[in-house]
Formats: sequence, C-alpha cells, structure tokens
Amino acid sequence: MPAENVVSITPPLSVKPLEPTVGAEISGIDLSRPLSAQQRDEVHALILKHKVLFFRDQHINSEQQIAFARQFGELYEHPTTKKQDHSKPQAHLILAREAREAYGNAPKGRWHTDTSWMLKPTWGAVLRAVALPELGGDTVWADAGLVYRGLSDELKARIDNLYVTHNFKSSLDKVGYAYPILAHPLVRTHPETGEDAIFINFSMSPQFIGWSVEDSKALVAELLKEFSNPEYQVRFKWTPGTVVFWDNRALLHYPVYNYGEFERVMERVLIADNDIPHRVRKPEAAQ
Repeated sequence: MPAENVVSITPPLSVKPLEPTVGAEISGIDLSRPLSAQQRDEVHALILKHKVLFFRDQHINSEQQIAFARQFGELYEHPTTKKQDHSKPQAHLILAREAREAYGNAPKGRWHTDTSWMLKPTWGAVLRAVALPELGGDTVWADAGLVYRGLSDELKARIDNLYVTHNFKSSLDKVGYAYPILAHPLVRTHPETGEDAIFINFSMSPQFIGWSVEDSKALVAELLKEFSNPEYQVRFKWTPGTVVFWDNRALLHYPVYNYGEFERVMERVLIADNDIPHRVRKPEAAQ
C-alpha cells in the first residue's frame, strides 16, 4: 500500500473515573504535543461525560498549555488576573498572595465558576500547577447538574425560573474595565449535553431578581449547603506536572486554602464560548 494511503490510528486514552458522575484521570496522552483529530474528539467527549479531566505528569510550559487549550476553541484574555509573561496574555496567574489580600490572612475558598459575570461566560478552563505546597492546596469540583437533580420537587419549582446576579464590578472597576452587573438564569441547560444545572457564583454576592435581600440570603445559604454535600463532589490532590481541564458550564469549584503562607501559583487558560450555541431552557423541561 502506498505510504500516502496509510492511516495512522492513535491508541485510545486510558480513563480512570474518580467518582460516579464527576472527575476522571486521563493517561496515554502527551499534552506537550498537538493532539490528533481522534484525540481531540475523544478528550471533548470525555469532558462532556466526566466534566473535569485530570492529567498527571504533564510537565508543560505556558506555550504548550495555551496550544492545548486552543484546540478546543478561541481563548479568552481575562482583564483582572496577572500575567506571568505579557507576550502570552491568555495565560493567567492564580496566586495565593492575591487570595490572602482579598479575603484576609486566613482565606477560605468559595464555590464559583469562572467569568460568570460575562454575558457569555467562558466554557472551559485549563489549569496547570506551577508552585505547589508540600501538603494541602487541593481543589474540589461539584457537579452542578447532580446538585440540581438532588433538590426536592418543591425547591425545584421555587427556583426553576429565577435569575441570579453575578457581581464582579468592584474587581473590574479597579482595572478600569467597564461592564454591567448581569443576572443569569439560576437553572441553565447545558448547550451540548442538554443537562439542567444550577448556575450560581457564591463569590459574587448573588441575589435573586425580584426577591428581598433577606429571602435571597436564605436561598443562597440553602443552595450553598447543597453544593457542600460530598456526594456531589470530587476532591483532587495536585502533584507537580498536573494539568486539569474542566467544563465551566457543568461545575462549580472550590480552592482549598489550608497551606499557610506558601506562595502557591497556578496558571489558567480560559476557552471562550463563541462557537457553542446556547440552548434556551423551556419551563416545561423542569416539569
């Protein structure tokens, strides 16, 4: 057979699920190299199924991290996060020092999803460990679809048509980035899987449109308790060379600040939602 007619078959990836609905460790892939079309499609299918993928022993640099993320869509340059290298503005530094400055000397994590303050939030995030403490500094992801399915029918009926604010204005104002405070549907339908999920950001002073401040606080506390349920979570221990890829539309995540004064450093690349059509959630879908 002529060499030009030979089709190269990439071996399938090795997948180790970590929890029944959320999280899987992936091996048999080298993130420092361009993915084949087969690998790209397989990773995309896996992230829709497992929602967050963990790749260990991937000692890649910023350029390779950016190149990996770009294979899944246009990249987003965040206006408020620091950049290690301004020639690579797509790579955002996540610094423990900033958390201590924002939340006090003993910061506590907050359940959130990235860029929810935008009209079309980024759909994906690729996070790389740069400097890790010897112990501590885990990240926890919660399956927002599983949280929704676990609610009582009475609570679902109360929240199905609510809109909730995502207020990032104070941080944006500090860098002179003008953007209005938006409200998103509290229950959104995933544009690719069709799954209904809770979409809230507990780090952005959420309030429900048309509700009093007191009633909003009570519902926020009720939903926060649901996200704090370990049955809905996967907790991941970082090791050097770890890269994590997750679906912002399907999850909330929580950084654990239990490592004292260590200068933990992570680098994040965000994938824009430009090419994925939004599905409008119809009220009858919740019945």
